[in-house]
Amino acid sequence: MKKNLLLLTLFFVVSTLVKAQNTNLPENVVITSGKNKTQVTSGEKGSLVINVSQKDVRKLKKNGVVRYSDFGAKGDGKTDDIDAIAAAHAFANQQGLPVKADDGATYYISGKDRTAIIQTDTDFGNAAFIIDDTDVENRNAHVFMVSSVLQSFKPEGLTSLKRNQKIVDVTLPGTCLVTVTDSNVKRYIRFGPNQNNGSSQTDIFIVDKDGHVDMDAPIIWDFDRITEITALPIDETTLTITGGRFTTIANKAESRYTYYSRGIAIRRSNVLVDGLEHRVTGEGDHGAPYGGFINVSNCAYVTVQNTVLTGHKTYRTIGSAGVPVSMGTYDISLNRALNVSFVNCSQTNDINDGTYWGIMGSNFCKNLVLDNCTFSRFDAHMGVANATIRNSTLGHMGINAIGSGTFTVENSTIRGRTLINLRSDYGSTWQGEFIIRNCIFVPAGGRSVSASLIGGSNSGQHDFGYTCYMPEQITIENLHIDDSSHPENYQGPAIFTNFNPKMTDESYVEKFSYVTTKEVILKNVTTASGKELRVSDNLFMFRDVKVIDE
Repeated sequence: MKKNLLLLTLFFVVSTLVKAQNTNLPENVVITSGKNKTQVTSGEKGSLVINVSQKDVRKLKKNGVVRYSDFGAKGDGKTDDIDAIAAAHAFANQQGLPVKADDGATYYISGKDRTAIIQTDTDFGNAAFIIDDTDVENRNAHVFMVSSVLQSFKPEGLTSLKRNQKIVDVTLPGTCLVTVTDSNVKRYIRFGPNQNNGSSQTDIFIVDKDGHVDMDAPIIWDFDRITEITALPIDETTLTITGGRFTTIANKAESRYTYYSRGIAIRRSNVLVDGLEHRVTGEGDHGAPYGGFINVSNCAYVTVQNTVLTGHKTYRTIGSAGVPVSMGTYDISLNRALNVSFVNCSQTNDINDGTYWGIMGSNFCKNLVLDNCTFSRFDAHMGVANATIRNSTLGHMGINAIGSGTFTVENSTIRGRTLINLRSDYGSTWQGEFIIRNCIFVPAGGRSVSASLIGGSNSGQHDFGYTCYMPEQITIENLHIDDSSHPENYQGPAIFTNFNPKMTDESYVEKFSYVTTKEVILKNVTTASGKELRVSDNLFMFRDVKVIDE
């Protein structure tokens, strides 16, 4: 009798351990425990059914780590292992255990609509992962999703905000990432071949439990009305993902704006990715674009280091204005993310090869950093507040950005057409300052061009949904311009390109004002051509700019 009671108690304890955290499981994942061997099967409507034997529960908890082979992964490079991988992570998440790939394994991941949720430290080690995108059931389903066990919620009582507001009238359980939207106001009304009607005004910022806003990532818009608000608690511990050699077999879909999200999505704050490699194979003469193998969104404090990524082949389609356009396709995508750093990272293909699109794109971000990176491009579409590029080399697409705050470029080599290009499709706006120091600028990667440092254009005739600014102050210190290759009629490098060739005198009227730079401070700017730095081909437009040559 006592023996039966003991067995019943043990079964209850094991079952409780397995089911204790079922609230953290995705809706389509079910974990049960029994005496039978551990099995992973697909249930109705694509659900993942995981039965973990009582013996394996005890063993895995004793070992303190979960391996993909524990849930049936073959690792032979041929068998589809995505269900086993997802099951291993689901169990590890439930038990709070780390995950480790099997040494030397090659995991084949089909196009099945299945996402492995990562909520614990994961070591991909030296394992290889083949992601086959030639037949994908759901192009929007990430292969891996790094998520928090903490739940988002809607704070009550906050109806409006002001730009740079320091304290908000809200009580939170702890430090949270707060996202607000006013759907009545449209910003970033895009101009050009990919024109659109803009995006609802949105902002994302960090607030502590007493309502204090982290002013390193300030509120950048006035919100007269908040139509939507969410708060996501920030995880205090760092989740670490290490290693892994990933290869994507590229899709062969029609070349349209049907983005593929087949990589690692990060939706949790405080994440470190270290030592990952991603390569791409199988690209042909057509294909759909990618939305970032590393896709960071709605989170803060993410660092990617010692990582090798790959630029994707550029394909063309018809844009919203009815004319052919090159489609942006990315291995790095950042959206509504704060304090994201890439450290000691590079890409597999030539950063100066124009057949591959710039490796990075971002929207609605704050405090982005590239440190000791070799990439084909830095890019901020719909605004970045504060950015830093240091100790890096950027290739054929250079630096493209709009936004606000301080943009610092130091100890770097830039090989784009301009040193910094202010994106004309969003008004070539930067409300703040540029600091450029100890850099080398190789215009257009050494091709014969008339060099300009700050590029962009704004006719003053299009409403972008905000007043457009050029940087109020630009400081350039210890810059060498390698303009040794230049046209015969070259007059020397210009600080500003000709932002508006039609603005030649007072008769030109802007419907929407474009506020030009007030002051440029120059310290030790040299050129390979020996020609002096000029203000611009358009002296009228920049007539009020004060240039201080120290």
